[in-house]
This record gives sequence, C-alpha cells and structure tokens, in this order.
Amino acid sequence: MNKSQDEELQGSTNSGNLMGKLRRLQKGNRALEGEIKELKLTSEALQKDLDALQAQTNQLEMDYKEKEELCRKLQFQCDKSEQDFEREMKDHKMRKDLLEQYRCEIQEFKLRHRKLRMRFENQLQHLMEKHKKLHCVFAPERLPGELERAENKKTQLLSVEKLKLTQLQKLEEETEAAKTKKQPETEVAQF
Repeated sequence: MNKSQDEELQGSTNSGNLMGKLRRLQKGNRALEGEIKELKLTSEALQKDLDALQAQTNQLEMDYKEKEELCRKLQFQCDKSEQDFEREMKDHKMRKDLLEQYRCEIQEFKLRHRKLRMRFENQLQHLMEKHKKLHCVFAPERLPGELERAENKKTQLLSVEKLKLTQLQKLEEETEAAKTKKQPETEVAQF
C-alpha cells in the first residue's frame, strides 16, 4: 500500500469515526435537551409550588397577626371588665357596710329611746304614786299647785320624747335617702 491510499483509508476511517462521534454527540445533545426541558418543567412546577406556599405563608402570617391583635383586644377588654367588676364589688361592699352602720345606729337610737321611754314611764309611775301619797298628806288647797308641777314635768318629758322621736325619724329619712341615692348610682354603673 502506498502512502496516499493509506492516508485515504485513514481519512475515510477518520471521517466515519467523526460522523459516528457527531451522531453520538447529537444524540447526547438531544438527550440533554430533553433532560433540560424536563428539568425546566420540574423547576417551573417547583417554582409554582414555592409561590403557592409563599402566598399561603403570607396569608397565614396575616391571619396570625389579626388573631393576635384580636387576642390582645379581648385580653384588654377582659382586664378592663375584671377591674370594673372589682371596683363595683368594692363599691357594693362599702355601701353594704355603710347601710349596716346606719342600721346599727338606728338600733342604738331605738334602744336609747326605749330606755328613755321606760325611764319616763317609771318616773311617771313614781310621780303618780308620789302624788297619791302627797294627796293624802297635803291639804286639798295645795293640790292644784302639785298637779301643775306634775303636769309641767310630764310636759317636759313628753317634749324630750317628741324631740327624740323627731331625731329618730330624721335619721331614718337620711338612711332612706342614702339608700335611694346609692341605688341609681348602682343602676347607672351597671349600664
């Protein structure tokens, strides 16, 4: 074989090799392009999923913030209601204590009045007995003077009793006025 045939043979072998390589490369290129296309589709699908998840995350964050704000408002209202309730309970207790104090004062006043009345009745009884005894002892001409003194004493005791009754009635009226004054305030506080 000569050199030119050898070169020709080598050239045709090289060109056959090159064509085979070129076909393999084109086939590999098509396979890579298919994989790239598939990867792009997968990437786009994943991007859509990521966008959807991001939107869902944003919505959940907004919902969380709204619920957190609502929770804060409700907690504030709850605290305020609790404070109002405690204040009303203190006011109620104070009014109840004041009412009890007024009742005690009225009872004490009635007791004192009863004691005064009993004392007055005892004095009156004693005076009547004394008057009966004196009637026997003294002459009838002195009787009008004694009766007048007894009547004066009785009048004094009755005026003292009347004064005490007036004071008792005034105290009861003040108690009733305090009750009625406190009731509208309680009703207004409830509204």
